[in-house]
Amino acid sequence: MSEEPDEQPTTTYEQAREELADVVRRLEAGGLTLEESLGLWERGEQLAELCQHWLDRARERLAQATPGGQPE
Repeated sequence: MSEEPDEQPTTTYEQAREELADVVRRLEAGGLTLEESLGLWERGEQLAELCQHWLDRARERLAQATPGGQPE
């Protein structure tokens, strides 16, 4: 992803997760060309990275809000 680590992504976690679930459903359904499958796979990788970004940010916020800096 081309975003800086501290930059807020524009897509919400929920939007990215739902789109990723749709990508997985379409890949599992089959019937796609190789190019279509590769394009979906690449989009899925981007979405997974975006979801991980959101989860990492949430973990950081929890750590900051928890005494001792560690989420419970």
